[in-house]
Amino acid sequence: MAPLDRLDDWDDFVAELYPEPAEAGGKRREDYRDFDEPPRDTVREFYRLNHRGQTWNFVQRKKAEYLTLDRAELPAWEALEFLNTLVDDSDPDLDLSQLDHLLQTAEAIRADGQPDWFVLTGLLHDLGKVLCLWGEPQWAVVGDTFPVGCAFSDRVVYPELFAANADSTNPAYSTPLGVYEAGCGLDRVDLSWGHDEYLYQVLRDCLPEPALYMIRYHSFYACHREGAYSELMNDRDREMFEWVRSFNNYDLYSKSDRSPRATELRPYYEGLIDRYLPAKLNL
Repeated sequence: MAPLDRLDDWDDFVAELYPEPAEAGGKRREDYRDFDEPPRDTVREFYRLNHRGQTWNFVQRKKAEYLTLDRAELPAWEALEFLNTLVDDSDPDLDLSQLDHLLQTAEAIRADGQPDWFVLTGLLHDLGKVLCLWGEPQWAVVGDTFPVGCAFSDRVVYPELFAANADSTNPAYSTPLGVYEAGCGLDRVDLSWGHDEYLYQVLRDCLPEPALYMIRYHSFYACHREGAYSELMNDRDREMFEWVRSFNNYDLYSKSDRSPRATELRPYYEGLIDRYLPAKLNL
């Protein structure tokens, strides 16, 4: 059994796990998701692989492998179209492509009158998933992120699966702070490897600080939704996480069955890209 049938299954799972607040018309969180009886075996298998494989040493290897940013040079829109090849055409259901999801997120942000850099962040935030196109397994690209180098929190999805992670029995990595210092700041903390950290490194010199926090930490649900790992944060992290939480409302709840008209929207978004990004991204 594959851990996920489609990469888009991850987005669907997250939206189920973190439903819209009841005051916005959604159900209460406790009305969703019973982890004792997971609705999808593929999601649990994904996390079995993810929680076993995301060790301190694995993260260091992947950072050394990918953060040279020398695999490709592509204009941002071309990179988005490249990402779109991740769609599984064999799926019989009506599902969003990667580009559709990004455009829906960006258009929801735009409709609320947010700053243009915020709109552009909505368009780009999942671009790091190009890692899949270079042969990385899904469990090393998507999924909830969490710190490595310290004890795994029971507020991460499926925490019991960390028992298979070699770091869980390493004394250096199994205390609440592990290799870190209290209040050191998340910039000094290594999170599990995936599309968030990778894209942050690609864009770190291009976008305002709140946008970079959104990109880098939007999958860090144990922290920004569940309150775990606060002992590692500093005051700047806490301030910037208000932006992360704001962004995630758009990321999770902007999906609909109507595909955006990419051809019509492209000139507007290429204008934003030209304003903030170089002609080509080093990926």
